[in-house]
Amino acid sequence: MVSVRYLVRDVEASIAFYTSHLGFALKQQFGPAMAILTRGDLSFWLAGPMASAARPMPDGRTPEPGGWNRIVLEVQDLPAIVTEMREAGVRFRNDIVEGPGGRQILCEDPSGNVVELFEPR
Repeated sequence: MVSVRYLVRDVEASIAFYTSHLGFALKQQFGPAMAILTRGDLSFWLAGPMASAARPMPDGRTPEPGGWNRIVLEVQDLPAIVTEMREAGVRFRNDIVEGPGGRQILCEDPSGNVVELFEPR
């Protein structure tokens, strides 16, 4: 199993986003500090502001959500999923783009972390 950690601003809002829109299941929650979600072989750790992962580094930098690194979730019928998520108010960074391997789009969780939805050709 692979584990990925995302820093989030609000653990509850993030749990709701990932379980409602992207097919994750809540495995364990540690109050408002952290939660572990699963999807297939992925263990997905959501670390809020109270988590140890959010503590400042020795050089003073503070870990924060957002950026361009992302998890990629393979889906079927990408246009239908995007329509449903847009109707639910999910924010997207772009429109669906097509490439040699399939098509993709980037959505954001409530903290601005990127999730790529990818439909293989």
